[in-house]
Amino acid sequence: MGRRREQNEDAFLVDSETGLFVVADGMGGHAGGGTASSIAVETIQKSVRAAREVASPAVAAPSPKDASHYPGVLRLAVEAASREIYRAAQEDPSLAGMGTTVTSALVVGRTAFLAHVGDSRLYLLRGGRIFQLSEDHSLVNEQLKAGAITESEARSSRFRNIITRSVGFEEGVLVDVVGFDVEKGDVLVLCSDGLSNLVSDSEILEVASGVQLWEAPERLVALANERGGDDNITVIVVKVDG
Repeated sequence: MGRRREQNEDAFLVDSETGLFVVADGMGGHAGGGTASSIAVETIQKSVRAAREVASPAVAAPSPKDASHYPGVLRLAVEAASREIYRAAQEDPSLAGMGTTVTSALVVGRTAFLAHVGDSRLYLLRGGRIFQLSEDHSLVNEQLKAGAITESEARSSRFRNIITRSVGFEEGVLVDVVGFDVEKGDVLVLCSDGLSNLVSDSEILEVASGVQLWEAPERLVALANERGGDDNITVIVVKVDG
């Protein structure tokens, strides 16, 4: 929950059987944020599982990322979540304007797929280095790309929580989808901005690489809370093995 929020509007999914991992950071009123993030996680899991169950053997088996059906499956799942959240908001005035970030990873064999909207993040840790694979859909990131502010100014900007794209605020949504190869020993970190706004990339790398896998989320959440915990904090750490 963090140290300043009265409720937790984040939601997450760890579906090891499917290889699906999702972090969603909701927003929109007293009940809206938590509702939006929960709908997103549930809809994405349901959609991806349904697609795998009805897929032909050629689709269900691991395949090269450039020839795989999985990017489309993941994109359609996030789009379905956006429609469900928007519909719920239209039916209940108290939920009007709700939306959520979505950062999801689907690991299939030696390939992983990212579907992303908002400013939650996916990192890849490999060979002692950390790479941010998701791009923040935020006002601060737009300012950074335009050269209007520095990275130091971005970290302390009062606009850092303003996102430019979300799931469910409108019926349709533009989803970033990326496929990438994974190797044995790779670590994926999915997190809400409650972590990334307070803990640097290098610190995420140090913690996630320096402790047992099961300890890493708790350690990272604790570090963000030590820095003030001004937002909800969600972390998933996934290790590619075997």
